[in-house]
Amino acid sequence: MPFKPEPNLLAGPFAGRGMGPKTLNLKTEGKPPPPKGPTGFRVEDRIGIQAPPEVIWEVVRDLDAWSEWNPTYPRAEGEIRIGNILTLDLLLPGQSTQEIKARVLDWVPNEQLHWELKLLGGLIRTLRYIEISPLAESGCVVDNGEFFGGLMGPSLGKRMRGPVRRGFLAMNEALKARAEAIWASRNG
Repeated sequence: MPFKPEPNLLAGPFAGRGMGPKTLNLKTEGKPPPPKGPTGFRVEDRIGIQAPPEVIWEVVRDLDAWSEWNPTYPRAEGEIRIGNILTLDLLLPGQSTQEIKARVLDWVPNEQLHWELKLLGGLIRTLRYIEISPLAESGCVVDNGEFFGGLMGPSLGKRMRGPVRRGFLAMNEALKARAEAIWASRNG
């Protein structure tokens, strides 16, 4: 009959009191724990784009031109800088246009743009992301998604999952068409 392993007392109420077995983890000893990822309900769409990350980023970072190609955000204003507020018109399939003001959390050229939206005094918090992952010299996968967090966020995300996903799908298709057209025009 197998024995149950002893509980890890290092993380329990006796942690740091010299009780229980002391184990040494050479991989993490002296290092901070890895950051936790966002929590909540996630809606995402991914697409492959035959263009290098620089071209895709050029399209994403030009907020003034979003009205020319982006069906999900037909208006985008602001500057992509950490802490800056972006003013966006959100138009999901089957919904009316809604103006939102989101705060840029993080951005890395040719890689990612993350912004945050807080509604109802923080009861609904969303983390919106566009991430570019190169697969080849002129081919990438773009992840376009949102985490719905806060007390009421996951229930909103579950209720709005269909329109939000269709909005991301439409945005990805339009981003693909625009980036691939730019790349093709530059390569003759």
